[in-house]
Amino acid sequence: MAKKGMIEQNKHRQKLVAKYAAKRAALKAITKNADAPMDERFRAQLQLAELPRNGSKVRIRNRCEVTGRPRAYYRKLKMSRIALRDLGNNGQIPGIVKSSW
Repeated sequence: MAKKGMIEQNKHRQKLVAKYAAKRAALKAITKNADAPMDERFRAQLQLAELPRNGSKVRIRNRCEVTGRPRAYYRKLKMSRIALRDLGNNGQIPGIVKSSW
């Protein structure tokens, strides 16, 4: 079972990403614009650096919705392989049955 702190921290990061997404995209567009003056691009780069680090999308970690586990994560199901196996064995996920041969 993952620490509750890490799950909450990840949720906080998701909120920050949503909050700063538009501003971050606008500043990135200015920095990548070759036609913009150099001082304007530099100023945009400094403003981008002042934004919170956790407001960047790459800081979000995919975590299992059930256990909070960060590894072996299935994006489609939003859960880890271990949680999927447990719920499947208990018959709580329709269409998944334990197989044996």
